[in-house]
Amino acid sequence: MLLLMPRLVAHAKRIPPPPELAGLTLGPRHLSLLAFLLLDGPATVNDLAARLQVAPTTASLVIGDLSRKGVLRRAEDDADRRRRIVSIAPGSRSAIEAWLAPGAEAWRRALGPLSTSQRRVVVNALLAYEAAVAELRADAG
Repeated sequence: MLLLMPRLVAHAKRIPPPPELAGLTLGPRHLSLLAFLLLDGPATVNDLAARLQVAPTTASLVIGDLSRKGVLRRAEDDADRRRRIVSIAPGSRSAIEAWLAPGAEAWRRALGPLSTSQRRVVVNALLAYEAAVAELRADAG
């Protein structure tokens, strides 16, 4: 793991955003949000907040930021006019797809042969690692 993790991070950092997004300050939440919308399609703000594991107000701020830049589109839900459905703007879709789809396909190839319980072990190990790093950094700070 000591050799693998830095290589994975280095690979991810070398994938530049498409020119349409190059001027934006994109953090991990932005990337996750775009990936959810790309892979799963349009969603409500509350659904995206739950997937990102953030408060709806936080998700709304991220969505608003990307909406103002023309990357996302918010539309009224026909079934409930109080809700907003968030989607990738048509003009940004192909650039985001070309940028994020290879990473999603790599995960599919890596995790696809595993059983559901084996995939859960991988995800749980990565979550445990993330928690341990955060705890150790907090203890050091």
